[in-house]
Amino acid sequence: MRRVVLVLLAPAALFAAGCGGNSGSGANATTGQAAAPVAKQTLKVSEKEFSITPASFTVAKPGTYSFAVSNDGKIAHALVIEGQGSETKTGTIAPGSSTRLVMKLPKAGKYELYCPIDGHRGKGMRATLTVQGAGSSPGMNGTSPAPTTTNGTTTSSGGYGY
Repeated sequence: MRRVVLVLLAPAALFAAGCGGNSGSGANATTGQAAAPVAKQTLKVSEKEFSITPASFTVAKPGTYSFAVSNDGKIAHALVIEGQGSETKTGTIAPGSSTRLVMKLPKAGKYELYCPIDGHRGKGMRATLTVQGAGSSPGMNGTSPAPTTTNGTTTSSGGYGY
């Protein structure tokens, strides 16, 4: 009799566990972790001996941005972005490899990008990012023109830029 009850209760318990609630809050409800921030657009950055391209670029307003960082050189590099009280960095990027870095640029102003490895910054591996405006969200429809590059300078009006 006990076996019959256990055999009948086991599937019912599994079914009940599978029907567990989800808060639907957009966060990972099972671990309590917040969802990753969504980037407004992706900015491409290339590193090689001993430069960062583009050397300067501009975005229209503060917000969260994704940086597609490629090491087009023959030695290892990394990337640090700092300014306006914020900093983030990649790990070491092997030659021919790339990585993605997501950063919230909280305020309008200047940010510096540089390679922190073995004095590369002093050898010219640095760039400037200018954040314009004061808002922190894209327009009502969430879109804007893609960034443009002229003479090595990338200019963007913000938004998703896909």
